[in-house]
Amino acid sequence: MATRVLIADDSEFMRNLLREILEGEFEIVGEAENGVEAVNMYEEHGPDLVMMDIVMPIRDGIEATTEILEEHPDATVIMCTSVGQEEKMKAAIKAGAEGYITKPFQKPNVLDAIGSAV
Repeated sequence: MATRVLIADDSEFMRNLLREILEGEFEIVGEAENGVEAVNMYEEHGPDLVMMDIVMPIRDGIEATTEILEEHPDATVIMCTSVGQEEKMKAAIKAGAEGYITKPFQKPNVLDAIGSAV
């Protein structure tokens, strides 16, 4: 059975890019534009994996990850970040993220990160 993935990123371009990388090998169960949507979609779909952007409006990826893991300690979250956000990455890992990938996404890096996390 395919791994079910939720994509959370405020950039439609980045969501499309991730969907293209993941489609075929993974089942995309939803796409969220902010941390609030990400938490709600997690509750609705119960995905195996969340690809979570750090910088998003309303609630950022770190807050959303914390919230998801409080309710679902076994959730798997991979953070997506731009180069140069090392401090935020440390906060994300502390919040419970399993790993991270940096933009611009490249398929091998994305699949390696997922392979390590799942």
